[in-house]
Amino acid sequence: MTDSIKTIVLAYSGGLDTSVILPWLKDRYPGCRVIAFAAELGQGDELAGIKKKALASGADKCVVMDLREEFARDYCFPLLRAGAVYEHQYLLGTSIARPLIARHQVQVAHQEGADAVAHGATGKGNDQVRFELTYMALGPELKVVAPWRDPRFELRSREAAVAYAREKGIPITQTIKNIYSRDRNLWHISHEGADLEDPANEPQDDLWVLSTPLSKAPNKPEMIGVDFAGGLPVGVNGRRLAAHQIIQQLNVAGGRHAVGQSHLVENRLVGIKSRGAYETPGGTILLAAIRGLESICLERDLLHYKQQLALKYAELVYYGQWFHPLREALDAFMAAAMRSVTGRVKLRLFKGHATVASVESPQSLYRKDLASFTMGAEYDGQDASGFIKLFGLPMKVRALAQKK
Repeated sequence: MTDSIKTIVLAYSGGLDTSVILPWLKDRYPGCRVIAFAAELGQGDELAGIKKKALASGADKCVVMDLREEFARDYCFPLLRAGAVYEHQYLLGTSIARPLIARHQVQVAHQEGADAVAHGATGKGNDQVRFELTYMALGPELKVVAPWRDPRFELRSREAAVAYAREKGIPITQTIKNIYSRDRNLWHISHEGADLEDPANEPQDDLWVLSTPLSKAPNKPEMIGVDFAGGLPVGVNGRRLAAHQIIQQLNVAGGRHAVGQSHLVENRLVGIKSRGAYETPGGTILLAAIRGLESICLERDLLHYKQQLALKYAELVYYGQWFHPLREALDAFMAAAMRSVTGRVKLRLFKGHATVASVESPQSLYRKDLASFTMGAEYDGQDASGFIKLFGLPMKVRALAQKK
């Protein structure tokens, strides 16, 4: 029975949803200890004063952990190495963060002797699945409290949540007029709700937070270099940096040039089509860079097969199956496949685009003598004749049969 719950650890961001859920939990479970858990994943100033806010909102304790380096190194970079993109455009910024948050939330629950964990995801979204699959994988004995799915939870809209926050005296940044639902971390920021819910509405210039609107991007391009070792970024412009510092630096550079802005209607796991706008400046640069390096370092069949597996990898991440054995097995493949992807990529940032300008690698498979239009001893053109005849033989046989 949920009424027997004694201690709940809430995944707490300080945003609108969790800001109202915290006092609601105290009202719904009188006498229950509620611990707010907040993860620093590169939200900018969003976590400023979060402990004070959580305690003022009714939390018995607030735990804040800086997970930026772990997030970049162990989550974002394996995602990048796999080349995982959901439905052609979404670089999975929110999806990849949830398993990390939930993992540490479960650890805090174990350390605090809690018997339940809670999240602020709605009953319509993907995040409820991402949080709860991680709970099932790492803390199957814990009870799950999901207020948005509780029939007694009366805050059924963001407008109602704003009113409830005002009633409880909880400081929030959202208003009835500015009611976008945003999720920010090192990898991206997402925007949902309000006018974006209608696909007929174009995102306005004042929507963007991490990046300059395309209409105001500089008229002069900027060149930037990214260094890789074994399929993972290791530095920018020849300077070795920690994983989270690489993303931070590229976010600034890409943001200046409106790189990484997208908006799409995506298919949620729960069967609903939803529309969101995303800013992923650093991630977009890194994705373009690693694809450029793959083009000279990976053998053809390996590259093509990896591209197929990247689709499944993206699905697993989007569906919240980070701790699924298939994802772990795919990562083992990706690590082996990308061992030779080492070198430097130079990119041109200009008017919303990150374009590969040059690639260099000590592991390059590209040979100028073979690629040249000049025929030489290294390639006998006569060999192609027999190859083409055998390669096209099934098509020729079919054509002859149809002729008869």
